[in-house]
Amino acid sequence: MKLNEKMLSNLATSFLTPVDKEGWLMKRGEVNRTFLKRWFVLKGNLLFYFDKKFDKEPVGVIILEGCTVELAEEESCYCFKIVFSGPNTAGLRTYVLGTETQQEAENWMKMITCASYDYLKVMVAELQRQVDELTGHSYFMFFSMLNEEDELK
Repeated sequence: MKLNEKMLSNLATSFLTPVDKEGWLMKRGEVNRTFLKRWFVLKGNLLFYFDKKFDKEPVGVIILEGCTVELAEEESCYCFKIVFSGPNTAGLRTYVLGTETQQEAENWMKMITCASYDYLKVMVAELQRQVDELTGHSYFMFFSMLNEEDELK
């Protein structure tokens, strides 16, 4: 799917799409290495950031795929970083974000880690394994048997 800036702005501020987490974070600039306070909104695997809480357009968006979340060594706040790695990540920046408390940083790190499609895929596979173990057969096998019965009727 191809997205343009207007579509992303609508998605970022729409009341129709649920917010997974939102709040103030400090974001270290890429060029100017100082921290600036930004309003962040996590929706699915998209992390939007704004200058102010009620702005209509985000300053930027971070797509949370192919990344890890790690603690960052900074003296000014409780910091963590979003690091992109892999074959197609050359040139992607590392985002350093910070909070006022350790608890806030841990909450954000957990939510961002759980936001990626890859994480959800792993969780679904693990839940499927548990269901298979409890029932003694594959959930998908059960549905394929139901489909075969419907076809015979």
